[in-house]
Amino acid sequence: MTPDESTHGMWSNRWLFVLAAAGSAVGLGNIWKFPYIAGENGGGVFVVAYLFCVALVGIPVMVAEVLIGRQGRQSPINSMRLLVQRSEGSQAWTLIGWAGVVAGFLILSFYSVIAGWGLYYIGELASGGFVGVDGNTATQALAELHSNPILMSVFHTVFMGITIFIVARGVVSGLERAIRWLMPLLFVLLIVLLGYGIASGGFAEGFDFMFALRWDALSFDGLLVALGHAAFTLSIGMGAIMAYGAYVPRSVSITRTVITIAMLDTVVALIAGLAIFSIVFANGLEPGSGPGLMFVTVPRAFGQMSLGALFGGIFFILVSFAAITSAISLTEPAIAFLVEEYNASRSRVAVSLGVACWLLGLASVFSFNVWSDVYVVGEKTVFDSIDYLTANIMLPLGAFFIALFAGYVLPRGTVMSQLGITSESAMAIWTVGLKVIAPLGVLAVFLYTIWPSG
Repeated sequence: MTPDESTHGMWSNRWLFVLAAAGSAVGLGNIWKFPYIAGENGGGVFVVAYLFCVALVGIPVMVAEVLIGRQGRQSPINSMRLLVQRSEGSQAWTLIGWAGVVAGFLILSFYSVIAGWGLYYIGELASGGFVGVDGNTATQALAELHSNPILMSVFHTVFMGITIFIVARGVVSGLERAIRWLMPLLFVLLIVLLGYGIASGGFAEGFDFMFALRWDALSFDGLLVALGHAAFTLSIGMGAIMAYGAYVPRSVSITRTVITIAMLDTVVALIAGLAIFSIVFANGLEPGSGPGLMFVTVPRAFGQMSLGALFGGIFFILVSFAAITSAISLTEPAIAFLVEEYNASRSRVAVSLGVACWLLGLASVFSFNVWSDVYVVGEKTVFDSIDYLTANIMLPLGAFFIALFAGYVLPRGTVMSQLGITSESAMAIWTVGLKVIAPLGVLAVFLYTIWPSG
């Protein structure tokens, strides 16, 4: 029999799992990527398309990950080992667990570097360093940070230290306690920033940018962008949700909980977009994409507004909170496995893993300066190569094979028991979604993202 509780601990209640999983899903991408791609791909039309993609692809795969984690009650690697054994499937399926653990480790190594920029900008904005700056000055400020390996290393170290301190304390004392504070504060800061954005006078323009129904702006490529973001905004394919699923009480409805998590993730992205673009348009600035929006356009916008230093600092505190909640989930698959495998103390494993990840992260730091001309694959630096490998290959393949494993290998009785399915019609919907729609959707995104590279 599968145990009712994980040896690592359990979430105290359903809402703590919701907040933890939402914290994993809500990251830097929600703050800048979703709002921008929505505005550029048809606004409200894109949002509707994205929600359909979440329902058809993102939610089914996330449900499958939580299901596998709760049934196995161990780290992703050992949960896959156990379920493969019980299902009498091929041992090759255990690679899903290994891929998730490795992907989480690799992602955290460079994610910590970018999150470190957010910590740095808290002080820069709050101290008035961006008051009255123009576009060139804001761009130069980011370039100067990138060119300083010592400064980048310091903030990379601080962020990694915060992350490891939290996860070393365990599920209840570490993860739960952090989530109890960070997620509510994140929502409060979002509302405060939205209020500030509305007061700035650019809310109507920002709302139009994100939600106006521009049918001609949504192309087939835009639909694939929506599908890709829906598939991976929920942190699927990297083992984090599977690891968190191992700590979910048996009484919790997986399907209802995952839908709640997906809704929270989307709401955060929409509110963040309205707040950011209200402020950007109030200052007559053009919305940029990626780091250019977060670290150039937004600081410049705050620098030209009254109380901009205060609310600019609040914005980057929000960014840092979102980054921390994602980072702690990235460590959990590897930490849980190493604790199980070597029967070692969690704190010792966390510190060892943190040091290893920090060292690899230094390679990403140096990619922006002293190793900027060192290429790993083609013309990609270490930073670019790890980003490409994880985002475009490991995560989509992980999500693809999770869907196939849950749809074709897990015993029907296990699925029905874990999801509380009692009718044949509900089981038929689940089967079609996970065996056909979700894997085909993920496969389409995978092929789309790797095709331009040859």
